[in-house]
Amino acid sequence: MKLLHRFTLLLLLALLAACAGQANEKNNQAPPGSEAPSVTIVEDWIELEGARLKFLSAGHQGPMTVLLLHGGRFNSKTWLDLGTIHALAKAKLHVVAVDLPGFGASPATGLQRSDILPLLVEAIGCERVLLVSPSMSGTFSLPFVIDHSELVAGYVPIAPAGIDQYRHSLHEIHVPTWIMWGSADTVFPLQQGKNMAAAIPGAQLSIYEGATHPCYLDQPDRFHQELITFARER
Repeated sequence: MKLLHRFTLLLLLALLAACAGQANEKNNQAPPGSEAPSVTIVEDWIELEGARLKFLSAGHQGPMTVLLLHGGRFNSKTWLDLGTIHALAKAKLHVVAVDLPGFGASPATGLQRSDILPLLVEAIGCERVLLVSPSMSGTFSLPFVIDHSELVAGYVPIAPAGIDQYRHSLHEIHVPTWIMWGSADTVFPLQQGKNMAAAIPGAQLSIYEGATHPCYLDQPDRFHQELITFARER
């Protein structure tokens, strides 16, 4: 009788343990529909003729790539930390963020800045790029969009450097252009953005009220929304 009682008690404990395990497994599962699509980030190097550039990429490659440049105090990882690479990839866009020569992990090169982007776009292997160019990177992007418009699906300059250098050629930019500028920018005052928008045919200007020079860092949600909208129209 005692043996039967002990057996019954052990069986009951086993059943309780099994039920608890099933409950824990159910609680650890994500609720239906809550899973975000995964994004695979590729980190690698691009070899150019005379330059070696570190880059990050995501999304499925197609005829157009969103090419993210960076300002003087930043690099490709800035776009990863901000969530820009993930946001673009989840929007089914192919994105490449690069460390420009002499910045981030990319070593300096003897090539002229105007030579870098034509070689880079060829190395990426896409038909055209939508070029996002903050601050310092304007000295790379402005000569490119002026001289190689056939390779540019769209241009997003964000308070770019080089406007004075290329001000007499801005009217030659004949690609869709969406300029972004912080109203509180003390590096390049907003008036420069207004002048740029007036000089480029059909250019649109987004003013980020209260934002500083890297306005995309101050208001990332708006920046991502506008960038994805612009990219999907190309």
